[in-house]
Amino acid sequence: MMPLVSNENITRYIPQKAPIVMVGELLSNDENQTVSRLKIQTDNIFCADGFFTEPGLIENIAQTAALRMGYTASQKEGSKKAPKGFIGAVSKLKIHSLPKVDEMLETTVDVKNNVFGIILIQGASKVNGKMMAECEMKIFVENE
Repeated sequence: MMPLVSNENITRYIPQKAPIVMVGELLSNDENQTVSRLKIQTDNIFCADGFFTEPGLIENIAQTAALRMGYTASQKEGSKKAPKGFIGAVSKLKIHSLPKVDEMLETTVDVKNNVFGIILIQGASKVNGKMMAECEMKIFVENE
């Protein structure tokens, strides 16, 4: 599957910059769901002892939501700047397993609710179909 956004252009759609970029490609984006992919690299700041750690998994889900907002804004408004969002709450967090370096992490974010700049998402990250992490997040979107 050809990505909608490749690794080379990913920072155009998210407010984060290296070394805090935790998404690699945008695979799909529609009205309710966004899917990203990230190849876990040894030099990732959230890697330790050959594994991508819990904070990295959480940040990956949050950045998939940010990627959704940035890509959607660019498609609708031709915006040059990715909107900023802030994690308000993480709930129902379950870490099933930690991905290993060189594995490909695929993350799906489903929008459950979007009211007054507060977005409730359900995020899930998998490697080869095996669940790594899942949670709900409330994200507050900054109005510009």
